[in-house]
Amino acid sequence: MRIDSIDFVYLAMPEILDIGDGSQDALLVRVCAGDHVGWGECEAAPLVSIASLVCPMSHSACKPVQASVLGQTIDNVDDIRRIGNLVRANSLDLLQADHTLSGIDIALWDLLGRRAGEPVWKLLGYSQSFAKTPYASVLFGDTPEATLQKARGIQSKGFRAAKFGWGPFGLGSVATDEAHLHAAREGLGSDGILLIDAGTVWNTDVAAARARLRALKEVRATWLEEPFVSSALDEYHSLSAESGTVGLAGGEGCHNFHMAKHMIDRAGLKYVQIDAGRIGGITIAKDVADYATTKNVTYVNHTFTSNLALSASLQPFAGLEADVICEFPTELKSLAVAMTKNHIVPDENGQIRAPDAPGLGIEPDLAGIQPYVVDAEIRVGKKILYQTPSLSR
Repeated sequence: MRIDSIDFVYLAMPEILDIGDGSQDALLVRVCAGDHVGWGECEAAPLVSIASLVCPMSHSACKPVQASVLGQTIDNVDDIRRIGNLVRANSLDLLQADHTLSGIDIALWDLLGRRAGEPVWKLLGYSQSFAKTPYASVLFGDTPEATLQKARGIQSKGFRAAKFGWGPFGLGSVATDEAHLHAAREGLGSDGILLIDAGTVWNTDVAAARARLRALKEVRATWLEEPFVSSALDEYHSLSAESGTVGLAGGEGCHNFHMAKHMIDRAGLKYVQIDAGRIGGITIAKDVADYATTKNVTYVNHTFTSNLALSASLQPFAGLEADVICEFPTELKSLAVAMTKNHIVPDENGQIRAPDAPGLGIEPDLAGIQPYVVDAEIRVGKKILYQTPSLSR
């Protein structure tokens, strides 16, 4: 088979709010090869990724991503890696390339899985998709009382774990943050797994993060996620020496294998969190999962968008029995819900698995997304490089 077309579809809520919620817009990817179709999703600003797909060549190492994909043979999983390597070589100086490649890579895995009638995790070499414990992933409330009520709601729905992040956390006083932490623990209950996401709020300020460690230990937080930016390896390592029972988590900002490897090797992480929609797709996410296993670092998916992205993020570690915690967004905007016909839901034991169905096992809802399609065009001179594609085929 040869890749005939790549369609990027920009989706967005009618209003985008200034909050840490990645489900407010999306970039849906469709790849076609003959009669076969695969679907993916990029976790990045949609218009920027569209531009990197179609931009004019600047020089030999700065080509549009589509130049390395269209017309390529796609017959087996080795072709997916070969195509990814072509993109990285030909778009070396195009810094958005890995984000853009991510959605294409995911769609190619979905396409091959659908053609073979096998789930992606089997194509990755796993014999079984193990159950994962989903953590309800939510933003901190505006006040400690609002955080308490969110935590109680999560506990009442049967979740064993919850992650609170972003919002006001880290922006105000230590005392206010401590109140939020204790409210989250109270609402979740004494047995719940409590996870905290600082959202890089302290940049490289180790002292600011250190000031919250006492309360994090008091509430028995399992991890503190992204206290610093991803490249602040020394700061991560310094804090990890003091964090004790509170493990450090990070890695969602990594957009290639080497960045993730450096964090695993040097940051003192107990948990590495990888977004298949950013790092270069399922291919590179699986490489990281394999490497993390050799270093006794727990692999965790990162996702805060649609169930298409959720399924893609589960595939790379579906067959790792010991790595059981997984992100499960529960405050999705209507766009992210409408994107797919089916959804991954916890079973009677409160656990989820990567779908046991061909490809990603998730069907896009083309009618459902129509109200969210953004009409966009990229023109250079008189040449139109991109127009919002038709979803009918």
